[in-house]
Amino acid sequence: MPPSRPAAALETRDGFCAALAALHEESVAYWQRFTTAQFLAPIGDAWSPAENVRHLTKSMRAVTRGLRLPTFVVRLSFGGAPGASHSYEEVRTRYLAALTPGITAGGFAPEPRPAPSDPEAERQRIMDHHATAVRELTGAASRWSERQLDRCRLPHPLLGPITVRAG
Repeated sequence: MPPSRPAAALETRDGFCAALAALHEESVAYWQRFTTAQFLAPIGDAWSPAENVRHLTKSMRAVTRGLRLPTFVVRLSFGGAPGASHSYEEVRTRYLAALTPGITAGGFAPEPRPAPSDPEAERQRIMDHHATAVRELTGAASRWSERQLDRCRLPHPLLGPITVRAG
């Protein structure tokens, strides 16, 4: 989960899009601190930084697909919200509580890949795909009204249906 963001920044569609762009910049700066060998290597039994980026990219693409659907299709498919959206902090707390031992990323796990013949090119490709996913998610979210963000839900693998805004 990303670091905590000021709640007010996430309460509007434009604030969400701005926070996503800022988080992307922070993330790129963080991942640049790894050498390419470190970026591509697993950390013990855990995913490598590259695999984490690929997981985030895959997750964002799923949300973007949902946001590209007409809102009436989203409401018919996943239901409307029974109440107000939850805050980022509430959703984060629920998410962290749901991360019990043995939970896996399922279909959102990065597929295993052989060692790349050109590690630098592989790293750049991963980061380029991630940047594209951020732009596409921001673009898709910016087409939704404030009301739609609070009234439509999308499925989350651990939390169940949550509003597009949050929870």
